[in-house]
Amino acid sequence: MPDSYLRLGVLDHRHLEARAVDDPGEAGVTLCERRFMGKINLRGEPVRPFRDAVKKALGVAPPVKPNTVAAGEACAILWLGPNEWLVTTPPKAEEAALAALGEALGKRHAAITDVSEARAVIGLAGPRARDVLAKGCSLDFHPRAFKAGDCAQSALAKAGVILHQTDDAPAYDIHVDRSFADYLWRWLEDAAAEYGLAIIRS
Repeated sequence: MPDSYLRLGVLDHRHLEARAVDDPGEAGVTLCERRFMGKINLRGEPVRPFRDAVKKALGVAPPVKPNTVAAGEACAILWLGPNEWLVTTPPKAEEAALAALGEALGKRHAAITDVSEARAVIGLAGPRARDVLAKGCSLDFHPRAFKAGDCAQSALAKAGVILHQTDDAPAYDIHVDRSFADYLWRWLEDAAAEYGLAIIRS
């Protein structure tokens, strides 16, 4: 990880802070970059000892139900596959989470990889957020089908993403490869324009 004073957000070149507003008013959609969120790829067999060890380290066990999220006080664990999860943390908390996982899992068959710099996270929210996603993604975003605490890997505007609905507002965290972040941000701005768009601080 680069020194903190050298670290740049993936979308810093877009000067989003200068465009951000404190009150989105009547905007149907808000967008922000969730800068420097910690991300850890976790792999292991979802047996009781493994899940208990992760819970000891992070305070929450990895979910076993497909496409769900287990949220703790200091992190969230997104289900990516039968033996793969994405752990997300607040900025600067990933190193402590990595250390805790390493100690708790010890010599168990597991892989713990810091992938914080691999993806950008774009926050999308507002009453018309589902309409924006529906323009570029084939998933069903109706509240009966996709709700707070759900996640999915899919394509949005042809970019591979991990979608995590964080609340019922609705609000979403969109994880996208760094190389596609600028493209996807521009697509989201264009797709949201007709509903009224506000850039906010994360």
